[in-house]
Formats: sequence, C-alpha cells, structure tokens
Amino acid sequence: MRIDVELARRKMSVGEFAERVGLTPANVAVLKNGRAKAVRFSTLEAMCRVLDCQPGDLLEFVDEDEPADTPARG
Repeated sequence: MRIDVELARRKMSVGEFAERVGLTPANVAVLKNGRAKAVRFSTLEAMCRVLDCQPGDLLEFVDEDEPADTPARG
C-alpha cells in the first residue's frame, strides 16, 4: 500500500484521511504498514474517492518469493 505517498502529495494527515474514509487511525496504520490481509472494495473505493486517485495509485504488487536484492522488473 502506498497510502503514505498519496497522503504526502496531498498534505493530508492520517487522522483527517481516516475520518474522511471512515476508518480508525489504527486501521489506516495497518494498511500503511502492509499488515492487512485484505481490503474491502468499499474501503478501497472510499480511499480513492478521498484521495482522488485510482486503485493502482495505492496498491503495489511485491513478490514475496523474490529475494530483496533482485532488481524490480518493469
């Protein structure tokens, strides 16, 4: 999750974001830190609406089976 990048671009605090999306700041932290196992589509939609972005701006696939020192493909 790249929530922190999008928040920084908009100069929005985690507290304001959480309130506008309808999440607790603790749940936003879980999403930001990559500890969430799932995200409801309704939550993703709310985050995109608040940040005026697309899901791809918030989500990034990271292959956990690939060694950390391997260069990213793209």
